[in-house]
Amino acid sequence: MSHIAARFEALRSRRRVALIPYITAGDPEPSVTVPLMHALVAAGADILELGVPFSDPMADGPTIQAACERALRHHTGLRHVLEMVSRFREQDEQTPVVLMGYLNPIEVMGYQAFAAAAHRAGVDGVLTVDLPPEEGRDLVGALKEHGLDSIFLAASNSSEQRIQQMSASGGGFLYYVSFKGITGAKQLDVDAVHEQLKRIRQHTDLPMGVGFGIRDAETAAQIAAFADAVIVGSVLVARIAQLADEPERIVAEAPRLIAQMRNAMDANGPLAATN
Repeated sequence: MSHIAARFEALRSRRRVALIPYITAGDPEPSVTVPLMHALVAAGADILELGVPFSDPMADGPTIQAACERALRHHTGLRHVLEMVSRFREQDEQTPVVLMGYLNPIEVMGYQAFAAAAHRAGVDGVLTVDLPPEEGRDLVGALKEHGLDSIFLAASNSSEQRIQQMSASGGGFLYYVSFKGITGAKQLDVDAVHEQLKRIRQHTDLPMGVGFGIRDAETAAQIAAFADAVIVGSVLVARIAQLADEPERIVAEAPRLIAQMRNAMDANGPLAATN
């Protein structure tokens, strides 16, 4: 069983929905990333999603694009991100870490070299936004050899066949994109997301995480009522951006948003039904 699968199993036994915050590695400067990862775990994060800065992040909205630009000013690359994960693992061997990014930096490093380096660093899963499951056999195979989960994006227009293919090739969880468009783009239709997760669950046994459009504690709580994981990105990255000129404040203040979401999720999710 993978580290991510074990975490979901443990959460399920406690009737707890996973909270997965996303941050861009190296934003606003590299020294912030590892302390912020620890602070997010202390605030209630169950899995961490660490973005690999990329010059052309096509699925990300302006907030995360700006975060990539800030990180790239410090020349933060894939190898630096792996070094950050290694430093995080010096104090935390338990919290799963997922890298989220694009295929180009991985191709430059080479699939086998990347998978081996990610395993050594302590990475548990990889979500490659621009790699569809139909074309992912080589990278998925390399990751599997080293015990890493390949995580795929599902959407409202994902066919039954594609969901089954993602489920067969992937691991950890399926990331459901809650609307068509870029991250942080619009308000979430919670009822529509609920119906789509019912449909997708007919074709996969993987846990379902919902991302894109989780803006506040109220929305996180609504999604926690039926999803296995709530994934929070743009609103957290926007808070980091507000404090970019005062990086010493980021570790203390940005995780408060995650703590608020954790409290709201626990009050409204499966755990609340048992109380």
